[in-house]
Amino acid sequence: MSDASGDLPEAAVRRLESGAFSSGLTVPDFAACLDVGLQPVALVQGFCVMQWGWYGAGSTYMRGMSPYVGGPESAGAYSETYRCPHGFVSAEHRAWGQNMEQTWVESAWAQGYGSAFGRMLEEARAHGAHGVIGVADRVDNVSDTGTTEFHFLGTAVVVDGGPPPAGGTPWTTFLAGQRLTKSIEAGFMPVAVVAALASVRVWAYCMTEYLMEGSLSWGAPTGPHPVEQVSRAHMAARQLARKHVRGQLAGDALHGARIDVVTRELSQGDEVIDCTLRGNRMRRFKDFDPLALPRPTVRLS
Repeated sequence: MSDASGDLPEAAVRRLESGAFSSGLTVPDFAACLDVGLQPVALVQGFCVMQWGWYGAGSTYMRGMSPYVGGPESAGAYSETYRCPHGFVSAEHRAWGQNMEQTWVESAWAQGYGSAFGRMLEEARAHGAHGVIGVADRVDNVSDTGTTEFHFLGTAVVVDGGPPPAGGTPWTTFLAGQRLTKSIEAGFMPVAVVAALASVRVWAYCMTEYLMEGSLSWGAPTGPHPVEQVSRAHMAARQLARKHVRGQLAGDALHGARIDVVTRELSQGDEVIDCTLRGNRMRRFKDFDPLALPRPTVRLS
């Protein structure tokens, strides 16, 4: 049986003769990255746990007696106030309602996300990586404890013959395999993964509470009817997430954007809407330049 190593590309032979390495890539993604000169060196990860009180007893973020006490207007955050059309009815009647951006939640989320991301980069730098591809992030809320876990995982790579990364910080991307190689072919190189959370709190006023109950109550319209306060809160959360991410792009392009929305009901009509936007910060470095056709790895004849 002849030695097949003579048929392998020189880069693949060097990889097989070197020490062991780890990778989180699928077989097709691994092959596609090798074809453009990206050599995996290690599986890298970062982890962080953040704890903050959500809406426990004594929290200053519970529904108060006035929509104007501690309001976010002075901080420039999003808010809208809704007034009851009925006037004073009874002590338990919701005479006012409000949508409010929870900047403290957004800041805490960004701190935890950034800490886990930074720890992944520390591992990549320790391996002399130029970049981290196929990044996967996971953000999990632990029950109702106000504790959130942030986890990053990716494959650190080096570029054959490439200079050290600018500033010593490896570039990162959610992309891998053909999605990454097609972006490079189109002239775009990844800079970093970007992500932001927008959190909007909904304090229902009387009409929203009636409509969210799904029952006919005094003053509530009959038949199908839009719940304006909740609809505007959802739109605001998405727009704020886009605004936060644009602030991270510094003029670069956003590719492969993904929006995830989680809604938590706190009481009848009251809820929190958390919108997370993720994507790849990409920078054009050349015009479209078709890549060479990949070499066959399995011959059928």
